[in-house]
Amino acid sequence: MPENVPLGQPATAVTAPDRRHAWETGTLRWESFYLFVFVAVMVIVLVETPGSTAVAAAAVAATVPWYLILGRPLWAGGGAAPGPAREAIYVAGLFAAFGVAQSQNPEAWFLAFAIGPQFYMFLDTRVAMGLGIALNFLAAALLVARYPGSATAATAFGVAVAGGGFSVFYGAWVTRIIKQSAERAEIIDQLEATRAELAAAQHEAGRLAERQRLAGDIHDTLAQGFTSILMLIQAAQADLAGSHPLASGHLDLAERTARDNLAEARALVADLAPAPLEGSTLRDALRRLSAEQEHHGEASFRVSGNPRPLPVATEVVLLRVCQEALANVRKHANASSASVLLGYDPEAVRLEVSDDGDGFDPDRVGGGYGLRGMRTRVAEAGGTLMVRSSPGAGTQVSATVPA
Repeated sequence: MPENVPLGQPATAVTAPDRRHAWETGTLRWESFYLFVFVAVMVIVLVETPGSTAVAAAAVAATVPWYLILGRPLWAGGGAAPGPAREAIYVAGLFAAFGVAQSQNPEAWFLAFAIGPQFYMFLDTRVAMGLGIALNFLAAALLVARYPGSATAATAFGVAVAGGGFSVFYGAWVTRIIKQSAERAEIIDQLEATRAELAAAQHEAGRLAERQRLAGDIHDTLAQGFTSILMLIQAAQADLAGSHPLASGHLDLAERTARDNLAEARALVADLAPAPLEGSTLRDALRRLSAEQEHHGEASFRVSGNPRPLPVATEVVLLRVCQEALANVRKHANASSASVLLGYDPEAVRLEVSDDGDGFDPDRVGGGYGLRGMRTRVAEAGGTLMVRSSPGAGTQVSATVPA
């Protein structure tokens, strides 16, 4: 393999597979947080609200079914479709339950930790910020109404400003992080897709480069060697000039063997590098192969259907099948004639190579490497290969590939 041709590496995920994004925490995790806050506030209400425990506890408890029935479907994907009216009803119910609980026990203010984040789940960020501020100022106002006084007002509204400010800045910050993370996640998905395409392209480039290298090596070694052997045999035959008939017979056999092997080497080079298709159509390439076959007997080529452009990969598959089938005719069929048909069907293209040779029993002959190679090529292109033959009745190889 040439060092300047990169090998395709298996595409690996940039991020760990089967993992959700960090902001997709899921229903269970959020509800665990809400449950923790609810239990803590309920304990505080039950312990620190003498005389009004039932009202405060009922108000806090009411937030649970309100959330399960109306709130959860707004952002968890269940129940009725979200809408402005449904969202407004849910928010109003939360404010009412929170206001009742806060009016009975100032410590119910902690319930805001469970209510505030919900606004960001199904509302616009600005609206959620505004509701978070309003929730804190409602708590402050109820606290001042329960315990009038300037000191209480300063403390309550100071806490409300701090809580509202925290809601604004923290909400904006988290929202911005989520937005940037979503954009980066999309970029990562695109990067992974690009890496997969690049790996496939590199693999194909490496495969083609290796085939070209093998073709060049065979041409420069085996093919050139057989050509030299033929020249030496012809020189020896000229020197003998018929004076040694037995030796001449051996030389004739050696010449035929060398020619056959030279033809095999050239066919292998052609199989590795699809040069016959360069600058010509599939029909022209098959017609040339049929004309070359005439050196070994009668040959014909015809086209049926309406010719149309085909993908290069499909043309290469059909060309290779034709080359191998005609090579088998020359080597094994002992045929006097062969025919090649290229048929353009509505949804497929069909290649048939037939001969009138000796034939064989397909059930008893599994086929050599050439037949297996043809089947593999056609199968990789999504097509089928059929071989019809019987002893003494010739052979037909038919390849059908979707087009």
